[in-house]
Amino acid sequence: MAKQVKAYVHLLYEVDYNNMTIKAKNRKCPKCGNFMAHHLKPVERWHCGYCGYTEFVVQQ
Repeated sequence: MAKQVKAYVHLLYEVDYNNMTIKAKNRKCPKCGNFMAHHLKPVERWHCGYCGYTEFVVQQ
């Protein structure tokens, strides 16, 4: 019996059915072009796991 795999694609992309376009939810890394992860703790930041680029979110 085959093992079922959950599809998490719906968490990464938004689909606009009116215009038939697909848009990524996360940012792309300016250095390497891969998707970046959004971390909230210990400080809010965007981090690329591939090249190590990090952008900290400034809170006002």
